[in-house]
Amino acid sequence: MKSMPTLQASGLAALCLFAMPVSATQAESQPKLTQPQQSFFAQIASHCGQAFAGKVVSDDSADSAFSGKALIMHVRECSDTELKIPFHVGDDHSRTWVITKTSQGLRLKHDHRHQDGSEDAVTMYGGDTASAGTDQRQSFPIDKASIDNFIKNGLTQSVTNVWHVAITPTTFSYQLTRENRNFKVDFDLTQPVALPPTPWGHD
Repeated sequence: MKSMPTLQASGLAALCLFAMPVSATQAESQPKLTQPQQSFFAQIASHCGQAFAGKVVSDDSADSAFSGKALIMHVRECSDTELKIPFHVGDDHSRTWVITKTSQGLRLKHDHRHQDGSEDAVTMYGGDTASAGTDQRQSFPIDKASIDNFIKNGLTQSVTNVWHVAITPTTFSYQLTRENRNFKVDFDLTQPVALPPTPWGHD
């Protein structure tokens, strides 16, 4: 009878040891953000449910397609780990920026859809942060999967893309840079506007 507690204790110890690797694995998969990245994410999330008008502030001739059109960004869906921000260009509701927390930092992807909701051939491209960044600006160099997708679709000029997202109390900025290319649009956070239509392919 005296040996029973010892066996029970031994069994419990074995169960604890067995569970430890699972807990460690789960911990490793949890988002691990630097303080600036946490603050950056939280600042964008603080505008959840609001939409803002923007304008192109770069002077690249390749951006003429955006000229004269209403540019609206909408912080539409927010969770503890992901933000979905549709970018409306006039009557084109095909673009949604997706910012996600990962085990390495932050990830930016571009969700492109057709009007019927189906995915564009070039979609979910982007990259991950490669540094801590700041609480007002994060950069996302293109990842390998996106490079492969661009090459597959003949967009070889885009394989060195770097995307930049910045936020201050008054302005949200989205910027794309590569050699001979600089696109930037600024949105006025001080003046919310009417909510735009549902982006294509989203409920």
